[in-house]
Amino acid sequence: MNGLHGTVWLVGAGPGAPDLLTLRAARLLQEADVVLYDALVHPEIVALAGNARKISVGKRSGRISTEQRFIDRALVEAARHHARVVRLKGGDPMLFGRAQEEIDALEAAGIEYHVVPGVTAALAAAAELRTPLTSRGLSRSVAFATARSGRGTGEDDGWVDAIVGADTGILYMGVEHAARIAVSLIAAGKAALTPVAIVERASHPDSRTLRCTLAGLARGEIAEIATPAVLCIGEVFAKRDAEALQIAAGL
Repeated sequence: MNGLHGTVWLVGAGPGAPDLLTLRAARLLQEADVVLYDALVHPEIVALAGNARKISVGKRSGRISTEQRFIDRALVEAARHHARVVRLKGGDPMLFGRAQEEIDALEAAGIEYHVVPGVTAALAAAAELRTPLTSRGLSRSVAFATARSGRGTGEDDGWVDAIVGADTGILYMGVEHAARIAVSLIAAGKAALTPVAIVERASHPDSRTLRCTLAGLARGEIAEIATPAVLCIGEVFAKRDAEALQIAAGL
């Protein structure tokens, strides 16, 4: 152990597919003494930590979840008793992953920590769509946002300005309120005919893509969306014609 405490790694598990895990993340899991993992992490990734004590600390919307303050305390306690602790987080730890609270707790306790990045869902969705998030002459800016406010943080509509102001917008954790989100964006000036692509379970074999416009989303044209999913908004997501799709597929 490092002094009186072990070391904690905040590790990104990626968007879901086990083979998108980084080599560094895989090595750390194999060396870990304790792993605290999120609900959406693939079981094959968790299984890489063959010698570790595994603790589920997942949070899922609308379900019984582990409170963040418990996770913070558990990380500190694990590092006080074990040399190598991995906090395994879905996607990338530093994007909508509540990493700041965990970093604050570790720093307050004087515990050494490191961050290992992972593939975030927005990039996995772009890969599924075969559509770059930026495109010369069409999209020079990208905004990642969430419309969800944490408990006790109050309402925050800053995400609306972020998405309206960017050429391409990616909304995390928004599918449960997709129609309301579309209404808010149109009211703020986003064109009603802006293309929308919704990618469910990006990187998984059963991934699915749904397409409409902001107006269609506001009208409830897409009523049932499986989670996890991301909303992809912008002109880059205009459905390509059949000829372009055939070229992309090598036909």
